[in-house]
Amino acid sequence: MIDMSDDRTAERDGISATYDETETERVLEFTAVDGGESTARAGATAAIAQNIEGYAMLKVRPTADGDELERYYGFDMALDHAAELLGVSPHDLPVPAAAEDMGM
Repeated sequence: MIDMSDDRTAERDGISATYDETETERVLEFTAVDGGESTARAGATAAIAQNIEGYAMLKVRPTADGDELERYYGFDMALDHAAELLGVSPHDLPVPAAAEDMGM
């Protein structure tokens, strides 16, 4: 079940997602909030960032302000890596509506 209280947050099966914009980046951060039926590692986090203009490669990080682990052109590839960091399938990640257009 997906809970979308607004277009910048979403939660599904023990994983919460928050989309935010800073002066320089668009950031989608995932957090494993509880074990429940999810295979996510409790407390695990992952983030996907892109420049504020929305045209550069996506950066995958362990946290929103963490060091870059890898860059990807496609949102699907970045989601794959973020899911791996959380220990879940990419299809298990909730994506807030405001973040659906990330990627090139």
